[in-house]
Amino acid sequence: MSFVNIEMQDDHIAWLTINRPEAANALNKQVLEEVAAGINELATNKKVRALVITATGEKVFSAGADLKERRELPVEEVPNAVKRIRETIDLIDDFPAPTICALNGPAFGGGFELALACDIRICTPHTTFALTETSLAIIPGAGGTQRLPRAIGMSRAKEMIFTSQKIDAHTAKEWGLVSRVSTAESLYDEVKALTEKMAQNGPVALRQAKYAMNQGANTDLKTGIAIEAKAYEITIPTEDRIEGLDAFKEKRKPQYTGK
Repeated sequence: MSFVNIEMQDDHIAWLTINRPEAANALNKQVLEEVAAGINELATNKKVRALVITATGEKVFSAGADLKERRELPVEEVPNAVKRIRETIDLIDDFPAPTICALNGPAFGGGFELALACDIRICTPHTTFALTETSLAIIPGAGGTQRLPRAIGMSRAKEMIFTSQKIDAHTAKEWGLVSRVSTAESLYDEVKALTEKMAQNGPVALRQAKYAMNQGANTDLKTGIAIEAKAYEITIPTEDRIEGLDAFKEKRKPQYTGK
C-alpha cells in the first residue's frame, strides 16, 4: 500500500499528497521513504515549475513523527529515525522549483517542520501549528529550531518551542507564517490558481530567484547581492529571456519552454 500520491497538473505543476488519514498522516518510515523518492524524482524533472505538498482529509495535515513506531525502536535506532525525517524535509527545502504547502488541517511536530521547509504556506481556518517536542522531553529535530525563527522571529519561535504553544490560523497569518488563509472548500482552487500564475513565468527565472533568495538569506547583504548577480547571469543566455523581450514588444503572452 502506498501512502504518497503524485500527480501532474497541466504538465508543469506537481502535487504530492500524503495519504495516511487513518493515522493522522503521521510520518512513519514508509511515508518518509515515499516522500523522499517522489521529491528526488520530481527535482530532476525540468518540466516541473512548482510543487504543491498537501495531505488527504480535512481533519489534519500531519501529526508529525509516528510516535507509536518511534516507541518500538531500540534507543540506538532513534537517531537514524530522526535523521530520516530531517533528510527528507531537507530535500523539500532544497527543491529547485517553488514549493507551496496546502495545509488542510493542523500541523504538529515533524508535520509542521515539513511545512516550514516549503516556500509558501496556505492554510484553512481550522489549521493550527505547534512544535510540541519539549512536552515529550525532546526538541524539534528536523529543522524546527532553525526554520521557525527565520519565519516568525526568534522571540516568538522561542515562546512556541519552550512552551509547546499551539497557534491558530489567524495568528499564523498575522505572524507571517502563512501567506493566506483559505476556506476548506476553496483551498485547492486557490493553490492551483497560484501555481498556474507561477507557471506562466520563466522556469529558469523561477528556480534562480528561489536560489538567490534562499542562499542570500543565510549571508550578509553584500554576499547576498553577489549571489543574486550570479543567479541573474544564468538567465541571460536563455531562449526564454529573448522570448520574454519579444512578447513584451509584440504585446502578447510569452510562451516559455525552460530553455
